[in-house]
Amino acid sequence: MSNTRRSFLSSAALSPAARLLSGLPAGWAGSVYASDAPEASQVRFGMIALTDCASIVMAHELGLFKKFGVNSVVSKEASWAVIRDKLTLGENHATHMLIGMPFASTMGLMGSPVKPMVVPWMINRNGQAITMANKFKGKVKTAADVKPLAAEAKAKGDPLTFAMTFPPGTHAMWMRYWLASGGVNPDKDITLITIPPPQMVANMKVDKMDGFCVGEPWNLRAIADNIGYTIITTQKMWPDHPEKVCAFTEEFAAKNPKTVTAVLKALHLASEHIDKMENRPAVAEVISRPTYINCPKEIILDRLKGVYNYGDGRKEQDPNYMIFSQRNCNFPAKTFGYWWLSQFRRWGMVKGAPNYKQVVDKVIRPDLYATAMKDLGVKVPATDMAPAKLADGVFDPKDPEKYAKSFAIHSRVEA
Repeated sequence: MSNTRRSFLSSAALSPAARLLSGLPAGWAGSVYASDAPEASQVRFGMIALTDCASIVMAHELGLFKKFGVNSVVSKEASWAVIRDKLTLGENHATHMLIGMPFASTMGLMGSPVKPMVVPWMINRNGQAITMANKFKGKVKTAADVKPLAAEAKAKGDPLTFAMTFPPGTHAMWMRYWLASGGVNPDKDITLITIPPPQMVANMKVDKMDGFCVGEPWNLRAIADNIGYTIITTQKMWPDHPEKVCAFTEEFAAKNPKTVTAVLKALHLASEHIDKMENRPAVAEVISRPTYINCPKEIILDRLKGVYNYGDGRKEQDPNYMIFSQRNCNFPAKTFGYWWLSQFRRWGMVKGAPNYKQVVDKVIRPDLYATAMKDLGVKVPATDMAPAKLADGVFDPKDPEKYAKSFAIHSRVEA
């Protein structure tokens, strides 16, 4: 072998830093350039008018998507159904989404067309709540207080009406979980309806519902408008529970892995920025704009800072306020997927036991998260199957079927 040939092969095998010192350009891989540039330079993000849209909005507004080679467009959508449909059709490429929705779409449940989706990123934890109409102040302080009122209303032929934002979503599960804890079957004892988040307050104002579960700022907005009070926050049911995710279709993620990586890197930096308390007033101002939430920034900021006025005399500084980065917030643990499927099973949204492992492995993608975080030097949790502590005890993801069958109140359907 000639000295020239030997020298060339030796240089090609050098590290990137060594290649620069040797005079070879970064990215050189023998005969081609290896590019880290995103495959899709234009990415359209869907979002709903909720406080937890913040990391997507701030990554856009702070130029963090652009920092990693992505030209972003943020599209405010009218409902979770529109969010799902625009991602399914490819009109949006990534989206703010309720964690249960990618499972429903992947499995083709509850009216969702079959479209496999992946979750490589958890957007936030905590920060949702259940609001009751003011007429129940002094009468309803716990879920158990709902039971006799629900029985009386049903006997009169006018059942109590509660609203959530989308059947397979978080708010539906929190509402179901809370009502059932008080002995109320959400499928038999009350009427459960779907209302888009920004429309909750207006619908309660015209007495269309007795209670609702939604994300902020709409619970505090109900108090500010003097039409309701917060009876419980979702973090009281499950501290540091999973909430929204950044989802992609499986097809888009497979074709554009570098784009997904770039998006996750930008979201990481935005999430860290938001979780610095001194930045939250400015974050509240940005996301309050008509383009995004269209709500007074003061109503957003209080609960974003953990300052809770429940509207019925209770006030507290809640340590489990909404977080976007702390405590491994963004890691897509498979535990969450197993819990969600157990609730689909509990409430008859699937017939018989689903193939828990197959579905969770398909949807929840800690591998994509790890790839993006490795480049940023972020440590990834050692396990994605840690047990979760809820108000009713510990959920063991290793036996979700046993958990799903452990509830006295359920709507299970056997295959």
